[in-house]
Amino acid sequence: MTSLAPLSANPAAIRADSVAPQLCIVVPTFNERDNAPVLFEKLDAALQGIPFEVIFVDDNSPDRTWEVVRRLAQQDTRVRCVRRIGRRGLSGACIEGILASSAPFVAVMDADLQHDETRLPTMLALLQSGEAELVVGSRYVGGGSADSFSSTRAGGSKFATVLAKQLLHIEIADPMSGFFMVRRDRFEAIAPSLSEQGFKILLDLIASAKGRLRTVEVPFTFGTRLHGESKLDSLVVMDFLGLVLAKLTLDTVSLRFLMFAFVGGIGLLVHLATLYLALAMNAPFAVAQGIAAFTAMTGNFLLNNRLTYRDQRLRGAKLIRGLIAFYIVCSVGLLANVGVAFSVYDQNAVWWLAGIAGALMGVVWNYGISSLLVWRKR
Repeated sequence: MTSLAPLSANPAAIRADSVAPQLCIVVPTFNERDNAPVLFEKLDAALQGIPFEVIFVDDNSPDRTWEVVRRLAQQDTRVRCVRRIGRRGLSGACIEGILASSAPFVAVMDADLQHDETRLPTMLALLQSGEAELVVGSRYVGGGSADSFSSTRAGGSKFATVLAKQLLHIEIADPMSGFFMVRRDRFEAIAPSLSEQGFKILLDLIASAKGRLRTVEVPFTFGTRLHGESKLDSLVVMDFLGLVLAKLTLDTVSLRFLMFAFVGGIGLLVHLATLYLALAMNAPFAVAQGIAAFTAMTGNFLLNNRLTYRDQRLRGAKLIRGLIAFYIVCSVGLLANVGVAFSVYDQNAVWWLAGIAGALMGVVWNYGISSLLVWRKR
């Protein structure tokens, strides 16, 4: 039997800086080229004496953040770069980064310099002592602050926090925080239940753990962004609401399906409004119905491309081909809708029950086939 040769015949060749990291900091990035080097300098200063690594997970930033991070990695082996192509989203980036680390403890923080890196040693000590399995950097406990928030963002954050705590029975003060540290083995046990979509990975983690994580909050002051632009927009609100609904259904319904169904509800309103206007202009009903159907389907496709499948967004010629495929999928879905509705009505002549059954069949068909044919992963 031939034995494998050792990696290095000379033990002295092993570098001193190859000590296994005790802490990994995962930093999801998108257009953060100016902030990444500054953040690493701050981490290096804050974590003196602690073996650590930093994994920047970049969603193929147009400003080529990944190039900046790779240059950092060439200068310091504690820096790693994961460049994702064809995948988008903060939660998915965090999950990939955490699972790529071998450190026993993993922190997640933003690249925009708004999280206080000087709190990391305290958070690590709580995990190492066994006092906690999850430590949350909190803006809403004594000593914490979010004074840098605008009034609109502050109100939205507090409303989302109250909603999450009430509906999902979460007890910590700041479940919407993007700054936390967790034991990697505990995270890996929960990871299969987490959604790759959305922006609130901590909320998903706590809700999925169902009280099985010993959690401690440490206060920090939320800072002001120095470079770049905030990634928060109206889509984050939709992600948050979809995540709450997904957790309320015990993950039996995916976040993406809920988004697709929500868009379908908007499409129904568009259909009825267009039908009303066409009939008001004296168009024959068949013509008016056709115009309304195509208007609603077009709107649904564009909104799903922008919201539901934004991590697989179609552009250029693929957008046109996708729209044509979506028309075909929805046309077949309409037949399935009507067929199921008639079948239910024959069994039990309750019009609203038949209508709901048909609509549910239609949305399940459209979602499943659209995921396979229109926005299929490559």
